[in-house]
Amino acid sequence: MAYAITQTCCKDASCVSVCPVNCIRPTPEERDFGSTEMLHVDPQTCIDCGACADACPVDAVLPVDSLGAAQREYADINAAYFEHAEEESEARSAETDGHGPIFHAWGEPAFERVLPPDFGPLRVAIVGTGPAGMYAAEDLLLHTRAEVTLVDRLPAAGGLVRYGVAPDHPATKKAGDTFARFHTHPRVRMHLGLEVGRDVTAEELAAHHDAVIYAVGAAADRRLGIPGEDRTGSLAATTVVAWYNAHPEVAPDAVDLSAERVVVVGNGNVALDVARILVSDPEALAGTGIARHALAELRRSKVREVVVLGRRDPDHAAYTRSELRALKHLPEVDLVVDDHDPRIGAVIDAAGPKDKAAVLRGVTREAVDWSVAPDAAGGRRRIVFRFLSAPMEMCGDEHIRAVRVTGGNGELQIPAGMALRAIGYRGVPPAGLPFDEAAGTVRHEHGRVTGRAGTYVVGWIKRGPSGGIGVNRACAAETVGTLLADAVAGVLPAPTGRPKAFHRLARRRR
Repeated sequence: MAYAITQTCCKDASCVSVCPVNCIRPTPEERDFGSTEMLHVDPQTCIDCGACADACPVDAVLPVDSLGAAQREYADINAAYFEHAEEESEARSAETDGHGPIFHAWGEPAFERVLPPDFGPLRVAIVGTGPAGMYAAEDLLLHTRAEVTLVDRLPAAGGLVRYGVAPDHPATKKAGDTFARFHTHPRVRMHLGLEVGRDVTAEELAAHHDAVIYAVGAAADRRLGIPGEDRTGSLAATTVVAWYNAHPEVAPDAVDLSAERVVVVGNGNVALDVARILVSDPEALAGTGIARHALAELRRSKVREVVVLGRRDPDHAAYTRSELRALKHLPEVDLVVDDHDPRIGAVIDAAGPKDKAAVLRGVTREAVDWSVAPDAAGGRRRIVFRFLSAPMEMCGDEHIRAVRVTGGNGELQIPAGMALRAIGYRGVPPAGLPFDEAAGTVRHEHGRVTGRAGTYVVGWIKRGPSGGIGVNRACAAETVGTLLADAVAGVLPAPTGRPKAFHRLARRRR
């Protein structure tokens, strides 16, 4: 028996570092690591030790013989990843006479950081307690004697793990438990409900620390820039995500589910998350961490159909294959591909086994009649994928009544009582830091903020809103490496405030 990595893989590579036979690919050193959606276990090499499962922060690694019906295909997905190396495997198998595990070659060890033996403890403030900030804190706490001050404007720690992960993904939310063990570390002080730029200034924070790392994410959403975008019923998908996760800055009545049809503009993972929650059985969500007000609204919801609108073809959609596969296992929910353009079916039919479009093979394809009310289709809920379409206008009076879109046959209006834009997050300028308006990120070099000695960035505010939880590990490692190199070079500004002075200041201002 071997282990397999499944849908919730966060790609933080904790499993790679503990595997005794080097059977998990791609590793962070390989080119494919930056583009792969998940990691994979080689079943021919795996020795069934379970070290990877123990290390995984999101419970994504499971024994093959314990996979449920919705996960069984991941055994084949893991094995298929290694098919391109079949000749290499055969050669290595010959060397072992066909007996025993087939071991992968190890790379040369690399030591990218070398700290002098007299390297003293640093006082580092980290603004933001999401994955990026906590990976940076973990790196500092485990590899140096740093004293870390965690600051978050919200009353609870966790960032996007707490407020951005769908409630029916409890394994992904479990990553927060991994980070939470550092909240009570003896060299950590944490201040929640404290906003830099409102309660304390960036200058006050810097004056009490050797360095400050901003891990503030991307708090805003991207806009479509089309007429009618501000009509009632037109919302950011990020608002809906925050609403069902009980974000303190989103009102319990912010979302009204009285519409039968909802159009979601965008087809990334956030779009699929929102679509899935809107059509799921509320009783199946009752045992999750979903907000009580959201569950009550879902129980009285009139939503019967969610249309996922994407500009590109099925093979170039922004969602991951794992998230799309999960939709195929939703009980009492139909998936439909709007076959309004012959190119859509052609892409699906021609897709190879590793292409995104291949996941849609077998899904019902039909030319959807948008004049028919969603309830006319037998009472079941459904998600309709409409590719090769772009929104042109949110139509209606004060309230949205339809979404005008382009497509293969020109323009048409899709009747809808709600439209959600899910085309990405956008960074908000942190107080006083140089900001690139086009990219929505702070200007930096390897995490070092331009023109601000002792100030650093990590996560989405550094690289833009892309990549899942695990991507932040490597991002944080780069930033912390830059910070430590600056400390060794003696270029960090010396703090003028005493260690306990900031904590007294924070308590007064909070």
